[in-house]
Amino acid sequence: MNNFNYYIPTRIFFGPGSIKELGTAKLPGEKALIVISAGPSMKKYGYLQKVQELLTNNNTESVVFDKILPNPVKSHVMEGAELARKEKCDFILGLGGGSSIDSAKSIALMVKNPGDYWDYIHGGGGLGKGFKEPVLPVVAITTTAGTGTEADPWTVITNEELHEKIGFGGDDFFPVMSIVDPEMMLSIPPGLTAYQGFDAFFHAAEGYIANIATPVSDIYALKSIALLAEFLPVAVKNGKDLEARTKIALANTLSGMVESTSSCTSEHSMEHALSAFHPSLPHGAGLIMLSESYFKYFAEVCPKRLMEMSKAMGEAGKKPADFITALIKLQKNCGVADLKMSDYGIEKNEINKIAENAHHTMGGLYDMDRKTLSLEETIKIITAAYK
Repeated sequence: MNNFNYYIPTRIFFGPGSIKELGTAKLPGEKALIVISAGPSMKKYGYLQKVQELLTNNNTESVVFDKILPNPVKSHVMEGAELARKEKCDFILGLGGGSSIDSAKSIALMVKNPGDYWDYIHGGGGLGKGFKEPVLPVVAITTTAGTGTEADPWTVITNEELHEKIGFGGDDFFPVMSIVDPEMMLSIPPGLTAYQGFDAFFHAAEGYIANIATPVSDIYALKSIALLAEFLPVAVKNGKDLEARTKIALANTLSGMVESTSSCTSEHSMEHALSAFHPSLPHGAGLIMLSESYFKYFAEVCPKRLMEMSKAMGEAGKKPADFITALIKLQKNCGVADLKMSDYGIEKNEINKIAENAHHTMGGLYDMDRKTLSLEETIKIITAAYK
């Protein structure tokens, strides 16, 4: 058994109706910057109004920053931090999917720390400086089941000028409180449900094959994988099925706990490079496109791990190829087996550039692999995945 270090300080309110806890729970400040996407859903479905009303009932003021993109960018982090300073907000509330909550974490860093966000980023063109001023407290209210960011200390932001999409974080970035209410996920359309669910799936699967996996992360990962294999197709087919939504919401939060106790691997480095150059590509879709090729490679590296994951997905688990069979079956059941990079404008002649970007910007995740991939091996994996 491996030695391990376990630290997840976030208080999580989970389950249908848990949003009401916002109206009575002890909050970390008196005025929140509410960070939401630029899209209409938070206002259209009444989620923003509900949150504002509950904050008011809890004697807390708020102001809204509503510019976050599906692949969030550095310029909006800086703009959000400036608004928080101007409005004298003392905590940040991320409302929505991973992009809004990740942005909330990054904004929370920049409210009190000087300079540019990329000054603190490790990898790529980041300067890797340490920050001296405290990160503002973050409250996360997730309306999607995809990133697990409500239960982990990580944030992913794109520097749109450098085409660098890099993960960053540490203990200071754990939300102090997270609310996971599946009733707020019933409006997600089928395609996004699938993309988000597979993002959670690969957080768990990568965390299970990572070389720093622990006995605790393994438990979280296998349970997350099992729940998604059973209930993600149900939620894709019927988004109003509250039981299925609740199960995949739990799987998502567990996948965040995997990221807190293990790590993603180089599959995420490759996808970050894809969507850094092609920001219209949904993160989960990019991971789906890479997955068969990627896990076929690691079937020879950690065969027992793939067999255990296949068992969690209902396969026999007698050979590592059973996991690939289960993975493709799940993709077909969710209607995402035929995704093509070329449909998002990615050209085959870009693959070398994409692979180089993956190593340059997110090289740290290559260190989490049980066998470190060379640039040439990365190129082979992406080329095999290209359609």
